[in-house]
Amino acid sequence: MKLAWTIARRYLFAKKSHHLINVISWVSVTGVAVGTFGLIVVLSVFNGFGDLVMSLYNSFDPDIRITAAEGKTFQFSDSLQRELMAEKGIEQTTLVLEDNALLRYMDRQYVVTVKGVSESFFKTSNLQEKIIDGEPLLQQGSADYMLAGAQIAYSLGLRPNDPLHHVNIYMPRKGIDPSYALLDPSEAFSQESINTGGIFGVQQEFDGKYVIVPLRFMRRLTGEETAISALEIKVKNPEEAETLTARLSEKLGAGFKVKDRLQQHEFLYRIILSEKVAVYAILGFILLIAAFNLFGTLTMLILDKRDDLQTLYTMGADLQLAKKIFLLEGLLISVGGAFAGMVLGGIVCGLQQAFGIIKIGGGEGFLTEAYPVAMRPADFVIVALVVFLIGYAAARYTSGVIVKRQSDARLSAA
Repeated sequence: MKLAWTIARRYLFAKKSHHLINVISWVSVTGVAVGTFGLIVVLSVFNGFGDLVMSLYNSFDPDIRITAAEGKTFQFSDSLQRELMAEKGIEQTTLVLEDNALLRYMDRQYVVTVKGVSESFFKTSNLQEKIIDGEPLLQQGSADYMLAGAQIAYSLGLRPNDPLHHVNIYMPRKGIDPSYALLDPSEAFSQESINTGGIFGVQQEFDGKYVIVPLRFMRRLTGEETAISALEIKVKNPEEAETLTARLSEKLGAGFKVKDRLQQHEFLYRIILSEKVAVYAILGFILLIAAFNLFGTLTMLILDKRDDLQTLYTMGADLQLAKKIFLLEGLLISVGGAFAGMVLGGIVCGLQQAFGIIKIGGGEGFLTEAYPVAMRPADFVIVALVVFLIGYAAARYTSGVIVKRQSDARLSAA
């Protein structure tokens, strides 16, 4: 193997009898390098966009969310609280009570989901970082305030801390006889007024759906004194969220749904994963096409070194040594190209991360001005493995077939 390695390395770097073969050899290296570079860059940009999208959800969603398996609400009992307190991985919990309602501000109306949260809300959520107008204010003494999504605020014309106009929230009362409600429609709804503390901008799914209010305000509006819709949890170590979710699910039983961030938006994660697999497949196919250069390069190299092979055979070398030489030659081309492509891809992605050199054309008002990039060590490992396997298969097939044909031709001539 040492002899085969020495000869293969010399064949790659030494001058060939035909200058064109030198050129084709380096074209093969360049083809693999360009394919690897493209794969690294595209996957890193894809990761960047994926992280950007998920960061928008993560600013609103908790690490873990517990809801009832059936029905809209459940009782937050002392026994449930004790079970949660026994888990050392939990840093903070927030009680949530949600329901649909109608907002009325001056002469405008909008149907929303009102989310009532306990005082610990800003410790389990990062929504305070997404406030675009006003303040992340829900309570101040006995006064209650509302946080509204940007689309809702735009539709209603909301102004934070408007001293002249409050927002009226109307919610259907439960247990009202429909015939009685027809006689006196005002009795069919409970109504409370609240001022706007701030406006948040996360993304359209949240901005046009949610308003956040204190839990005490929501209890007055709904008449629910103890029930909650969900329990939101912040974990001490995000890397242990999946394990903690599994433990809580087992402990709480079939009556509750316990979901981590991934499970809260499982469909979105599946779309991102499937798109990434598609990117791997498409760019892997491009690398496969680039590997065809390797077939041609090794074939011409074997033909160019016929006299050298004849000398080796005369000195006692066997067919296996000749195959190993050109197999290693093919691996040198593919591995060398892959290494160069990954280094170049890493440099370009690092520069984009640091300086945002390449801007998004026509991206005014977009979440980011430059293409986001996120490099993953797993991507580099997978790309290296894919290039190695493609290069190995191409080199093994070519070296085996062509060398054997040359050997058979030599024996026939003898």
